[in-house]
Amino acid sequence: MTTIGANPAGNWIDGRWDTDGPVHRSIDPSTGEVVGTFHSAGRAQAEAAIAAARTAFDSTGWSRAAAPRARALHDLADALAARADDLAAMLSRENGKLRNETAWEVALAVDWLRYSAASALTQIAGRAAEPVPGTYFHSVPEAAGVAGVISPWNSPIVLTARAIGPALGAGCTVVVKLPGQTALTNALLGEVVEATPSIPAGVLNLLTEAGNEAAPALVSSPAVDVLSYTGSTAVGRVIAAAAAPTVKRLGLELGGKTPLIVFDDAPIDAVLPALVGACTVMNGQFCVTGSRVLVHRAVADEVRTKLSAALEAVRVGPADDPASQLGPLIDTAAVDRVDRLVEEAGAYGKVLVRGGRPVEPELAAGAFYRPSLVEIDDLDVPLVQEEVFGPVQTFEVFDDEADAIRRANATEFGLGASVFTGSDLRARRVGREIRAGLVWINTWGVLTEHFEEAGVKQSGYGKLCGPAAIEEFQNLKVYATAAPPAQ
Repeated sequence: MTTIGANPAGNWIDGRWDTDGPVHRSIDPSTGEVVGTFHSAGRAQAEAAIAAARTAFDSTGWSRAAAPRARALHDLADALAARADDLAAMLSRENGKLRNETAWEVALAVDWLRYSAASALTQIAGRAAEPVPGTYFHSVPEAAGVAGVISPWNSPIVLTARAIGPALGAGCTVVVKLPGQTALTNALLGEVVEATPSIPAGVLNLLTEAGNEAAPALVSSPAVDVLSYTGSTAVGRVIAAAAAPTVKRLGLELGGKTPLIVFDDAPIDAVLPALVGACTVMNGQFCVTGSRVLVHRAVADEVRTKLSAALEAVRVGPADDPASQLGPLIDTAAVDRVDRLVEEAGAYGKVLVRGGRPVEPELAAGAFYRPSLVEIDDLDVPLVQEEVFGPVQTFEVFDDEADAIRRANATEFGLGASVFTGSDLRARRVGREIRAGLVWINTWGVLTEHFEEAGVKQSGYGKLCGPAAIEEFQNLKVYATAAPPAQ
């Protein structure tokens, strides 16, 4: 077992800890203090992990027996649940999310692994038919092979579980590349795998990388058959191009620019907490952060006033403080980037809430950023078109349904959207016209393992969660059988 904090954390490869690679530090964004150190994986570790996964897939029965895979996924969920408090505390310390948010993340990851265990048992059958007289066809889903998974730092536990669950359930072996920002959390995940002996050596490998060698190795390797990536659209485009020579299957969940559409028949006071939460949950570093508030002109003055006051009242503080409503961004570089975008927005929009860096001395060492709200009319501006990944919202006024739909669809992104209205027919009508993979009606941010998540436009392709998730890691083989010729 690796010793978190005392020695540099290692990488879990082929059933053992690898402690080669340069040593880097993990930083607490609430304080700027060093949490611990870790060995950053490079190309050598990636190649070793890929080789281990390839051997486990080709030479063991992992891909062929569904019941042991389901049992292993349940065992993994049990081991994860047993370390829930440790994982939630470490993740909160390393990436700055509030403790209640990291506890929710671990709990959801456990649920998603158990759902995948059920899928491993129930989604193993194909179809059978006699479409041609005397010739019988049947199909069988088979594991795609070695799966690469690249997880982001904002939710590394649940987003890793969301990918490895269906991959392992399908019978794939897996190499996960985790982010350096959450290195000690990653090491705890490695300990969870170590505590799950029903997962054979080489079947699940975990790498932590501070640089950019291991991830490209996964993308370009001909030994990796399918790759699941969650992150920015810009990096997703690079991955798609780099994976093209090997023609590997890709699942890409990319950026988002979620519009929150508020009609004049919506109960404003009831909607307001959802608007604020959509900006502040995960410190605004969420692929479906509600970064655009679109409000009907008839209620624009009311919403503008109340939302501005609510955002100004958000309590910023350390991630482990129960009184905090908004923790730090991932690092001070992110604070600089977000603050620059808001500052520049003053040239083309009206700044309603400036937000920015806190002035309190006790917060000065952390990567904190108060929420900002900028009223925008022109759609072709950076704050509307670019994913900010911070607690920043635009305030946009629309005149009717057509105008709301036009504005909602005005970006290249299509991950999520929310519609707030007292009319179910209007919600369905408007939702039908919004180009997004997930449309919430009178709510925001609700996720479940039972239904798929998928983006459209530049928010990616492929399905995560739900019954379709396991199919992303399966090939379908079709057999055709005819009776032997008559003697």
